[in-house]
Amino acid sequence: MSTSSAASRTAVPADARVGPSARMPDEPFRSRHWLRAGWLMTASGWSANQFSALLGAYRGDLGLTTATTTALFAVYVLGLIPGLLLGGPLADRLGRRPVVFTALGTAALATCLLMAGPAAAWLLWPGRFLTGLGAGALLTAGSVWIKELSSAPYDTTAAPGTAARRSGLFLSAGFASGGLAAALIAQWAPAPMVTAYVPHLVLSAAAAVAAARAPETVRTAAPGRAPEAAAETGREPGGAGARAAFRRLVAPLAPWVFAAPTIAFVTLPGLVGDRLDGWQTVYAGVATAITPGAGLLVAPLARHLAARHRLATAVTGLAAVAAGLLAAALAVAYTQPAVALFAAVVLGGGYGLCVAYGLTEVAALAPPHRLARLTARFWTLAYLGFFAPYGITLLSARFSPQTVLAAAAALAVLTLGAVVRGARRDRR
Repeated sequence: MSTSSAASRTAVPADARVGPSARMPDEPFRSRHWLRAGWLMTASGWSANQFSALLGAYRGDLGLTTATTTALFAVYVLGLIPGLLLGGPLADRLGRRPVVFTALGTAALATCLLMAGPAAAWLLWPGRFLTGLGAGALLTAGSVWIKELSSAPYDTTAAPGTAARRSGLFLSAGFASGGLAAALIAQWAPAPMVTAYVPHLVLSAAAAVAAARAPETVRTAAPGRAPEAAAETGREPGGAGARAAFRRLVAPLAPWVFAAPTIAFVTLPGLVGDRLDGWQTVYAGVATAITPGAGLLVAPLARHLAARHRLATAVTGLAAVAAGLLAAALAVAYTQPAVALFAAVVLGGGYGLCVAYGLTEVAALAPPHRLARLTARFWTLAYLGFFAPYGITLLSARFSPQTVLAAAAALAVLTLGAVVRGARRDRR
């Protein structure tokens, strides 16, 4: 996007646009706009994770192989990446509202295709692809919308970093509740691979109603007006300095954001399932819930760490990921479902810290008119972690799963070192 075209869609506070005579809504109502938009993130997380808890049911009832179900899980990312890459620029150009509502409708359509899967299994492939496409655009535009609605003039009380934590909390809530609800329905309800998807359609409708009352934050600026703040600070994401900072401080960590939780609730339940005796689906649902649930619980810790040091959240998050992977290797080596759940909790805590750090750093690097684009880059790298279960499945054909998990722990430690070295270079 050129400077002039970017400037034409710069997010401009409403009171700055219309002059001193304009009146904004009363503060209590204005400050709740971020909450109305937040349910979109929950719907996105729900749509992503409702399928995860049903992998065992698809293997048992439809006769799909482990490789096929893992590949279906990964197809989500193939749709997600273009959703992220297109959703960011479109949200900057067209505004947040049209992108999030289109994405929400795409995700709902995808859920309908998944519901038809038991009758026509081939529909699972476009269903998963469209799930990713809708979730990608919704994540990008939705998280940026929450960030802007958590700032003046819409919210004058939020502290720095609050918006990133709000986005992460709503997303984690969707991840946790979507997988657990689908698993419980699949275990006891009739036609489980149809009825398990109904709650997402209800949630999507409720999120649409709530978000309809949130204001658009992107407006047309004065012709020829350039983003002065970005130019003055040198933080423009298109500049060499900001790109280098993103590569050093955010990009190495980003894939672990979702590699950690997907290993916990996609890979581990299958590797310790021999001792579950018919409770595989419920166990998978519990793992799907407690992993992002742990990410919710570490939000106060993330806030405390961020206040102490810029890198403290990243270091602690990656250390937790490494520790969780080591615990996972032990659980698999001795086929211990309880230890695997402990590993899921630790990995979920690492996920929560990493996503809070990543979104906070992105918000610090990006000026308003490019925030959606840089957020899209972060989410694109983060969702590459969804390929981790498939990679572990492939590598396990040659190495033992516990060896692969231990190697992944070592890689997390190396990533930690890379981020620390990058921060030292950034201070020079």
